[in-house]
Amino acid sequence: MAAVIGRYARAFADVAVAHTLDADKTVSEMSGVAALIEGNRELRNVLQNPSVAHGQKLGLLDAVMKLTGGSRLLRNFLAVLIDHHRIGSLAEIVTEFKQELDRRMGIAEARVSSARPLSAAEKRSLEKQLAEITGMTVRASYSEDPTLLGGVTVRVGSTIYDGSVQGRLDRMRGELVSG
Repeated sequence: MAAVIGRYARAFADVAVAHTLDADKTVSEMSGVAALIEGNRELRNVLQNPSVAHGQKLGLLDAVMKLTGGSRLLRNFLAVLIDHHRIGSLAEIVTEFKQELDRRMGIAEARVSSARPLSAAEKRSLEKQLAEITGMTVRASYSEDPTLLGGVTVRVGSTIYDGSVQGRLDRMRGELVSG
């Protein structure tokens, strides 16, 4: 299923880039529609029900788009999802779409966990180091992890950079045992 979701996300990213759509606005519009569908059981059931006439689904989609103010290209993309019985995967497609746009624009998402709140200067320094390591612009989100003794752990994609005190101690233990 993940491969299918990725294909739809990449296809709409191709459309967004070809039509020079505003990335943040498009992601926001898609997220709004996804939240509306996820939050309304009746709407979700009608859009996903194969016994509901296709024309009725498209009419409902048009009403949703009017309500949310989404673009015509987004409306057409959502119609394709309805046609191919994939509208139930919209939330996952939005996530993949955002990641695909970020990849194309050279932006890496980083999740930083620290033992204590980081100052603005520490955040800037860390983001600069991550940009040098990844070769991409870094968009970081920060959280505190009370289980850390000190330092930080950073996740960029599937890669984890462990700069925590515990991580350093574990590496030192490994070096002492093997050396």
